[in-house]
Amino acid sequence: MKTNHLLIISRSVALVCALAFVAGCERDIEGLEPATYSTDPEVFIDDFSAGLNYAAFGGSVPTAFDVDKEVTYNGSKASIRFEVPDFEDPRGAYAGGVFFTSVGRDLTGYNALTFWAKASQAATIDQIGFGNDFGELKYLVAVSGLKLNASWKKYIIPIPDPSRLTQERGMLFCSEGPEDGLGYTFWIDEVKFEKLGTLAHPQAAILNGEDREVTVENGQVINISEREFIVNLPDGTNFSAGISPSYLTFISSNPAVASVAPDGTVNVLSAGTATITAQLAGQPAKGSLAITCLGEPNLPATAAPVPTFDPSKVISLYSNAYDNVPVDTWNTHWLYSTAEEFFIKINGDDVIRYRNLNFVGIEFTSEMIDATAMTHFYLNLWTPDPTALPKTFKVMLVDFGADGAYGGGDDKSHEIAVTSPTLVTENWITLNIPLSSFTGLTNRNHLAQLVLSGDLPNVYIDNVLFYTSGTVVTAPTTPAPTPTYPPADVISIFSDTYTNVPGTNLNPGWGQATVVSQLPIGGNNTMKYAGLNYQGIELGSALNVSSMVYFHLDFWTANSTSLKVFLISPGPVETPYTLTVPTTGWSSIDIPLTSFAPVDLSNVFQLKFEGNGDIYLDNLYFRK
Repeated sequence: MKTNHLLIISRSVALVCALAFVAGCERDIEGLEPATYSTDPEVFIDDFSAGLNYAAFGGSVPTAFDVDKEVTYNGSKASIRFEVPDFEDPRGAYAGGVFFTSVGRDLTGYNALTFWAKASQAATIDQIGFGNDFGELKYLVAVSGLKLNASWKKYIIPIPDPSRLTQERGMLFCSEGPEDGLGYTFWIDEVKFEKLGTLAHPQAAILNGEDREVTVENGQVINISEREFIVNLPDGTNFSAGISPSYLTFISSNPAVASVAPDGTVNVLSAGTATITAQLAGQPAKGSLAITCLGEPNLPATAAPVPTFDPSKVISLYSNAYDNVPVDTWNTHWLYSTAEEFFIKINGDDVIRYRNLNFVGIEFTSEMIDATAMTHFYLNLWTPDPTALPKTFKVMLVDFGADGAYGGGDDKSHEIAVTSPTLVTENWITLNIPLSSFTGLTNRNHLAQLVLSGDLPNVYIDNVLFYTSGTVVTAPTTPAPTPTYPPADVISIFSDTYTNVPGTNLNPGWGQATVVSQLPIGGNNTMKYAGLNYQGIELGSALNVSSMVYFHLDFWTANSTSLKVFLISPGPVETPYTLTVPTTGWSSIDIPLTSFAPVDLSNVFQLKFEGNGDIYLDNLYFRK
């Protein structure tokens, strides 16, 4: 529900762009009578009641509300009308706002807000209720899913504890979006607070009325949520609405273990047990929270062992021993995951702690990992929890496939389960898993996710990395293949085999970060793009390659995960062609020139490369 107002409407002003809210003040001065507040029960009968204003929610259609003098209940002079917008209406996403008073009213003599309502079609109001005054919403009551139809019907929203409403300013609010993407109209009339003698069996509930149990540690904070008020209406149905915690009185059976604030926030203080309950108007609410506090968390006494792999053979996600690659998040907070993450230090060493772990997603999608040259996945783990069989700890690796995106049918993953005797309680263990054991992970050049799960709710992890036990090859040791096409059938840009287009600038200043160099490999001149982001080539003269069939290049890379080549004609008109990286040696490719449409092949004057990593290039030419 939105809370920012856009416009205000009062009895004397039709449209006002902004309003400074002025609340009544109480002064405790000896000899003066306490301030009194209006007990007027009327909100909107035939018009705005005294002191009533309207403010639209931020993001709603500001003109959705109007006073309607044609469609009313039982011949009254006027009603409230809301025009709900269609989906993607440029004026706003929904209709809704607050009817409030500048000075609070004393509503302690009433036990319900009542009104009549109808709609131009069968519809369900997203939220409606009272207690929203654009302030702290201290005594909010919100009804979700109120059903309307084309006939006038009376609705009742009971007050959970009227004795609390001594200075209430929030008389009515509603919020409603399109139904099945389409807008419609609904009306509300005869809005007032009443004292009804037909409400029966009032009952409050917390935590969905359930008696729950949690095991926690010192310093944890718990919010008592899912607060509900239930009462039997005159028609025999049960009314239910979410309510503000201020209606309830929260009680801790042992405040030294767990204290509870008036807003339902529980602070866990020391080892022991405590039960949190609530009351509404002196009557017990259904539901409770039994807390068992274990005291201070059980931490590793020592840091994890420091890995000693050659840094040139490591891709590290989390370790003080290496430079780490970017990780977007160590907790994706996926649906149904209960894991909480904490970044702590053990004897000066950075460690990640997971509490209440059932499963946790770890993502590095913005810069995916190419682990094709790696041979092992490595992780240090410490847990205070029992690890005897059948307890497990699981590691899953997920590769997003050639398209580098989740889904698409080319994603690959595999999960490894670890059990006792590898798992040990209160000792650092090392998981050193050959990547060949992840048999379902047939691709690993677009690794994007790591998922940890299992039966250990408390784990500490460190030194999360990939490494290789073999020789890491970072540059080609042999030259690119020598072309064999007749020179008459070739227009060469860069090659020792042919005469290249004269005057070509292989490193124009386009503001790129790429470092360009030329080096001999096996006696053959080769171009290197180090740290590629993008790189241009400006031809010595515009080329007419319309009689050619292919653009050829040889390329080599061990660490690129993205590489595109562009042909460019004036305009500029440019079209990319995506190359497959990384390579397993020199990759020779002939790209049909039709792949670069709509580039003007009779007037090609530039080439461009985009991507990442270190790229080696040779034999750039057009051929028949």
